Amino acid sequence: MSVSILDGLHRTVLDNGLEVLVKPVRTAPLVSVWCWYHVGSKDEGPGTTGISHFVEHMNFKGTEEISREDLKVWIERAGGTWNGYTWIDQTTYFETLAADSLDLALHIEAERMNACVYDQDEFDSERTVVLAEMHGNRNNPQYELDIDVTAAALRMHGYRWPTIGWQSDVETMTRQDLVDHYQRYYVPSNATVVIVGDVEVGEAAAAVERRFGAIPSGEVAAARAVSEPTQNGERRVVLDRPGSTGYLEVAYRAPEFTSADFAPLLLADAALAGGKGVNLWSGGFGRSARTTSPLYDALIESELVVSVGSALLPTEEPYLYSFSATLRDGVDHRRAEEALFRSVSDLTVEGVDDHGLAKAKNQVLASFAFESEQVTQIAHQLGYYSTIADLDSLDALPGRIESVTADEVRDVAQRILEPDNRTVGWVVPGGGE
Repeated sequence: MSVSILDGLHRTVLDNGLEVLVKPVRTAPLVSVWCWYHVGSKDEGPGTTGISHFVEHMNFKGTEEISREDLKVWIERAGGTWNGYTWIDQTTYFETLAADSLDLALHIEAERMNACVYDQDEFDSERTVVLAEMHGNRNNPQYELDIDVTAAALRMHGYRWPTIGWQSDVETMTRQDLVDHYQRYYVPSNATVVIVGDVEVGEAAAAVERRFGAIPSGEVAAARAVSEPTQNGERRVVLDRPGSTGYLEVAYRAPEFTSADFAPLLLADAALAGGKGVNLWSGGFGRSARTTSPLYDALIESELVVSVGSALLPTEEPYLYSFSATLRDGVDHRRAEEALFRSVSDLTVEGVDDHGLAKAKNQVLASFAFESEQVTQIAHQLGYYSTIADLDSLDALPGRIESVTADEVRDVAQRILEPDNRTVGWVVPGGGE
């Protein structure tokens, strides 16, 4: 790519350890402010699963200076939008609004970092909301299958449980558990503030110092390293569910974003299912296979499934590369998975030719560029990758993709997309196989 996402970026670290990233983008009179915390569901354990997500919910309930009602009203008056999310490696919050309301967004995030109010009644009420969200998710067979496949594929790492947590943990955790988690992780030394938009660097940096500079640094102990033992054989999960629709998921253990294998595997996925970007905010957690891809031809054109997609997500530590499909009524799961495995085998045996590799690169690079155009997307990319890796790794990704060879694609496919490294899950409608 000729334009670097780091062009014009100003990076500084406050005395309390807060990382600050400011990038002027003057395409519109807007600014996007994100506050990232290096804590996600991988930092939890049995008994506390789901606590990071629960804390995120509570942090929309007001602070010592700003009521929950004012939080919403103030953003709306500024013509803005706001949200947040929790995933396996991070928790984040953002506001995108008129550029002259930058200080409002910083005020909200500084309050959220240091002064959230965990009212007992709000806690009790929000637990009900989280449990309702959990029950709704579990009523989705494909979601339930993904949870069980992930738990089967990963046996030790914190990536193995759902971000929302296990029901028994959410039901039993206390308000004080959430307060302790909040006070431990929501500190400047564990956070990054990102500002992208129609701003002056000096003024934006000074505003961050004014709002965040007096907050105590805090200290977060390094997480204990957890490595998954080698998988030495295919694993299988079968769920019997009422209904008429069958689902298939196949997950392979996959490398982390900074691994030398990530870019070749990204292109292997593009060769199989069509290229996709690496922006979780705008791109979502996985994409449907492109209509010109081998996977689409093998599974949809052959009328085995009604939808099929894949997901290779950038993560801090090794995670999963997965395929998911919704079967046509009456189609046997074995037929669908055999067709999927044939497509994978074709890539591992034959590799990708020059034309296929060039097409895969073009699709991935185009998606990467398209998903890094608007201020909200740019700010997301800067914060997300500074949390899971570093900004140089993000900036180097297009070059990594361009330099991948066909031999590297085949090599990584042969090592990762092999039967002993996969976990296969079925949802069988109506019960029984």
